[in-house]
Amino acid sequence: MTPALAVQDLAIDFQSRRGQVRAIDGATLSAAPGEVLGIVGESGSGKSTLGMAIGHLLGAGARRVSGDIRVDGRSIFALDEAGLRALRADELGYVFQDPMGALDPTRRIGLQIKAALGGMATRMGIASVLKDVGLADADRVARSYPHELSGGMAQRVCIGIAVARRPKVVIADEPTAALDASIKSQILDLLVRRCRATGAVLILLSHDLYAIRKCSDRVAVMYAGRLVETGWTAAVFARPAHPYTVMLLQSAIGRERSGGRVEPIPGAPPVLTGRCQACAFAPRCRWTEQACTAVRPEARCVADRDVICHRAESVMGAAR
Repeated sequence: MTPALAVQDLAIDFQSRRGQVRAIDGATLSAAPGEVLGIVGESGSGKSTLGMAIGHLLGAGARRVSGDIRVDGRSIFALDEAGLRALRADELGYVFQDPMGALDPTRRIGLQIKAALGGMATRMGIASVLKDVGLADADRVARSYPHELSGGMAQRVCIGIAVARRPKVVIADEPTAALDASIKSQILDLLVRRCRATGAVLILLSHDLYAIRKCSDRVAVMYAGRLVETGWTAAVFARPAHPYTVMLLQSAIGRERSGGRVEPIPGAPPVLTGRCQACAFAPRCRWTEQACTAVRPEARCVADRDVICHRAESVMGAAR
């Protein structure tokens, strides 16, 4: 079966005032129709850059150095402008963390859904989109402007727009970060249900490890522009194979003992100017050996997941 989404050895550079920055340093992943794939990592790990790259939305400052992204078997880099517009309209959906920023403040909700539906738009179709995301008073919501909705209602509208044309892939970047804690779980559950109902891949980019554990089928851990560990979510959380995954889980809020503190990861992520020739995590890792600082680790299958680490077996053994 052709993956709905395939990213192969993708490398992306940005040109900044301080010089060249390597944001994605050889990322590889794939996802099947209907799958929920969570991508986790610290700020600066490359999650959002990867999410925007899937839609070829990085802008003029970005340069693809190598690799490919295929949606439903087609390379996005082989498409002309008309092809990219069609891809974004029909095959991709995006849900961002700030629904008020994602919606047009000058247009009524119904008109924004109509634009998303294109030629399929009818009053009944608009109402159906709103009801599918749990907004029962569809006529009133359709007549409203974004500022007249609560944050949760606005994010439901964004989810409806994202899946309205039954895309192959939906990218959700911290979709509950701007919402009250009381409705975060509801919105995530809705997003997962709607994507499963339409058969779309859901790429869920998040800092929230517990949300990823609850919602995703598989998880990919990202560090310094690489996907350092990818596997079934339950297996990765129970017995991680990459040192960064171990330390990321240990630093999660809620893991501390009563009266204790969260254990932070020492140091800071690197700012790369090109391809990293060693393990980017080595300066922060307690499992480091000589090879880690001299040889770039490549992806290999260890137990039940893909890992980019020279010492994955030792790390998994310590996690027993």
